[in-house]
Amino acid sequence: MSEMKKYQFWFCTGSQDLYGDECLAHVAAHSKEMVEGLNKSGVLPFEIVWKPTLITNELIRKTFNEANNDPDCAGVITWMHTFSPAKSWILGLQEFRKPLLHLHTQYNEEIPYATMDMDFMNENQAAHGDREYAHILSRMRIERKVVVGFWKDSEVQKKIASWMRTAIGIMESSHIRVCRVADNMRNVAVTEGDKVEAQLKFGWEIDAYPVNEIAEAVAAVSASDTNALVDEYYSKYDICLEGRDPEEFKKHVAVQAQIEIGFERFLKEKNYQAIVTHFGDLGALKQLPGLAIQRLMEKGYGFGAEGDWKVAAMVRLMKIMSAGMKDAKGSSMLEDYTYNLVKGKEGIIQAHMLEICPSISDGPIQIKCQPLSMGDREDPARLVFQSKTGAGIATSLIDLGNRFRLIIQDVECKKVEKPLPKLPTAINFWTPQPDFYTGTEAWLLAGGAHHTAFSYDITAEQMGDWAAAMGIEAVFIDKNTNIRDFKKDLMLGEVFYR
Repeated sequence: MSEMKKYQFWFCTGSQDLYGDECLAHVAAHSKEMVEGLNKSGVLPFEIVWKPTLITNELIRKTFNEANNDPDCAGVITWMHTFSPAKSWILGLQEFRKPLLHLHTQYNEEIPYATMDMDFMNENQAAHGDREYAHILSRMRIERKVVVGFWKDSEVQKKIASWMRTAIGIMESSHIRVCRVADNMRNVAVTEGDKVEAQLKFGWEIDAYPVNEIAEAVAAVSASDTNALVDEYYSKYDICLEGRDPEEFKKHVAVQAQIEIGFERFLKEKNYQAIVTHFGDLGALKQLPGLAIQRLMEKGYGFGAEGDWKVAAMVRLMKIMSAGMKDAKGSSMLEDYTYNLVKGKEGIIQAHMLEICPSISDGPIQIKCQPLSMGDREDPARLVFQSKTGAGIATSLIDLGNRFRLIIQDVECKKVEKPLPKLPTAINFWTPQPDFYTGTEAWLLAGGAHHTAFSYDITAEQMGDWAAAMGIEAVFIDKNTNIRDFKKDLMLGEVFYR
């Protein structure tokens, strides 16, 4: 992935001048110590920056507007060390435009039973001040994340770290630009959507280009550059000839190398971070982009098949939110293909014709080259593998005509029981939560698509927080889902979000 901006988060502590200079000096010292401790914890993916204590309308408003205007500031963490009259926060909050975390904590973990007096009580009353602050946030209908607990607690720090990644997704959403090569697959409903509304809601720019304009960029790639990338492929992946002539096989692989280089140069030149293709409109391209797209996704680009720009943007969003994550297991576009309905072994084969990101692979990755009935072009080369096991989420952003809905489902990824020697695609195999039948029924009732943006690394909570910040409905399908309550949630969403 192209290098991400080194974002920071501001730490703003609320108080007032009622308690005197000595108290305010303690407040400042405590909040500085907390910021330093959080930064040294090793848990947070981004730096926290301490800001002077906010005690007046003017200073609060000034600080929040400075945060708005600082391109490196991805959000603000607020905490009321003492009581802070909430009317002082109104103007600043009205003008604030970035992600907000309300950290409900206190400097000390334990009540100092033997020494606590009224001076201590006045100085350490987050239980009081944070309730006043939370009230005005609720009255002003301000979307925010609330984290409760002692600031040194590792679970609290993990929650802050998780929110930081969501905040980056919120900030970077407005920088996602999707390059549409040709158009959507004809007569398909779920991959369509209101691109103007998507830009209004999410900040996404979705632009279309004639396929031959990007094909020209592919044709301009030199043989030497192509051959160098082919050599990289051959050193990195297992070559599975399956009886094909080695030289003929290598020529097919070279076509994908040329496509990868040409596509990436085109995307960089025109500043796009996601791309969609369509097998029905390939123009001068010799193959449907397969291996090339898989590699681009691994580099951090979003992708959606058959013109599915919503999935392309969502995959890019997941790549952004998980960038730099330790022990990341990967994110990819996936598609529901076929079921295993044997009792006790139910699951869904997730695949696509070619384009699954190798970041989710487990074990060896092969290059195969086999015919593809769709596209009417040469046999495309592709990377073939099985995905990792473990928990993940599948998401589907759908356009309901008058609004967007984000469907978020917990899934458990497993190994298939038997080999699939004749299936030349990368696959994932999962069982939706809470069980195959309930999870699948809920997905269908919600209107979920067959293409999904999938991640092992991003949580349902993070995607739900992103949806809330975007002002759209999010529905969750997880271990607690039952159909009766799920239908009620959908009906309430129809009323609230219409």
